[in-house]
Amino acid sequence: MKLQYESVQSSADSSFTLLHYTEVQQGSLLWHYHPEYELVYIPRGQGRRHIGQHMSRFEGGELVLIGPNLPHLSFSFGQQGAFEEIVVQLRADFLGPDFWLRPELAAIQQLLLRSHQGLAFGSATHTAVGPAVRRLLSQPPLPRLLTLLEVLHQLAEAPDAQSLNASRLDLNGKEQQRLSRVYDYLKQHFRRPIDVRAVAAAANLSVPAFCRYFKKTTRLTLTEFLQANRVNHACTLLLEDRPITEVCFASGFNNVSHFNKTFRKHIGLSPSDYRRQKLQQPPS
Repeated sequence: MKLQYESVQSSADSSFTLLHYTEVQQGSLLWHYHPEYELVYIPRGQGRRHIGQHMSRFEGGELVLIGPNLPHLSFSFGQQGAFEEIVVQLRADFLGPDFWLRPELAAIQQLLLRSHQGLAFGSATHTAVGPAVRRLLSQPPLPRLLTLLEVLHQLAEAPDAQSLNASRLDLNGKEQQRLSRVYDYLKQHFRRPIDVRAVAAAANLSVPAFCRYFKKTTRLTLTEFLQANRVNHACTLLLEDRPITEVCFASGFNNVSHFNKTFRKHIGLSPSDYRRQKLQQPPS
């Protein structure tokens, strides 16, 4: 199963990403990673837990915290029938680079450090924290942020947190900063043609050195990475009332034929079929 990079984008009124799935997402990413922390809450059910090199099953629902660049399998993989999943994704600096250094947040800072190997929480914490995670879906921006901090505080004090000892894409501080500069550059410019020389300059590397570094670090070529970002952006635009040709160019593709082919490769559906399928789904 190919490791894929997931491009995570927050909404305009939030500093973190909140996702709610009420059925299995067809054509979604399977084995993937991203630089954000990820909290996954599955109210009930059972399935496969594959995070880093750790493999096990969960029963009676799932509550896990996954650290940055830690490869993991989609929790909907192999699921059949009723399914629900709430996902919170946040960058380490989503409230500023020094926010977690405040003394009041020392326990949460330790929680985030522990999550770099993956953390699974027992049934007691699952039951206690689940209602607050669900409240995130209906709250306005400020109460939603405060609830998220309270959830993280509860997880930091949970006595039933289990380290999964999973392996991540291990980068030292300098390399994390370099990769962050590259991610930021590509996130800002992926809608336009990308010159590899400009990206290499953002990483302070020559073009050959950058290509080797990027492939080794992300397991993707720059082209594959850009395609993933552009397809993910196109998925969002397709749910708006825009012509497919407009979505194509607004997502950074330079011709519709290539857009259709790349979209089908990543999602398993044509852009028009994807939009039709999503718009037919009942609202969650």
